[in-house]
Amino acid sequence: MPTELILPLDVPTREAARPLLKQLEGTVPWMKVGLQMFTAFGTDWVREVADHGYQVFLDLKLHDIPNTVAKTVESLSTLPIHMLTIHTSGGHSMVVAACAAQRESKPDLQLLGVTVLTSINASELQGVGVPDSPATQVSRLAQMGHDAGLTGFVCSPLEVGALRRDLSAGVQLVTPGVRPVGADHGDQARVMTPADAARAGSTHIVVGRPITQAADPTAAAQAIIAELASA
Repeated sequence: MPTELILPLDVPTREAARPLLKQLEGTVPWMKVGLQMFTAFGTDWVREVADHGYQVFLDLKLHDIPNTVAKTVESLSTLPIHMLTIHTSGGHSMVVAACAAQRESKPDLQLLGVTVLTSINASELQGVGVPDSPATQVSRLAQMGHDAGLTGFVCSPLEVGALRRDLSAGVQLVTPGVRPVGADHGDQARVMTPADAARAGSTHIVVGRPITQAADPTAAAQAIIAELASA
């Protein structure tokens, strides 16, 4: 199955997002709603995105005590979403509670464990008390999350190969930090091209500004999808 493209709607207003939603209908299968727009516009915005026919990836990176995260997963399960993120750094008990809530309230929801943010490099990790490399920390958190019941993870494409070797075959691996050749890396520290990410084993890639800031967003998205299909 070809690697699928997710577009993050990281724009400041609904008025800026709506033309993209309309223009990319039938081209991009997934839209990601993150903290910025969810905080500003709430659950109605999630429903509006879904009404355009997109599968919705709600990227809130939940991280709290186990009961709070479980209750939040339960509350969000009423929304038309297909993916939801939690931080694996919340620990084994939190992940277990989140997975149990997901299975009970929305069995078809793909819960994803965020490992190490793609904006973080080795020096950033050391600054928060983790002496290991990003790759080592990603593997540690993913193995813990997998043992706790997660069947999907968010990681840099640079770590996909290792997770493919270490985890079960059906695990979903969603990778930000993907940039077409020649595109600006922005705030991403660990990046890879769409084709390379697909060959490494990403099931989904997240690409934003190379599409949203393109002169022709549809053509930019189509080029990435074609690259994924060829890989």
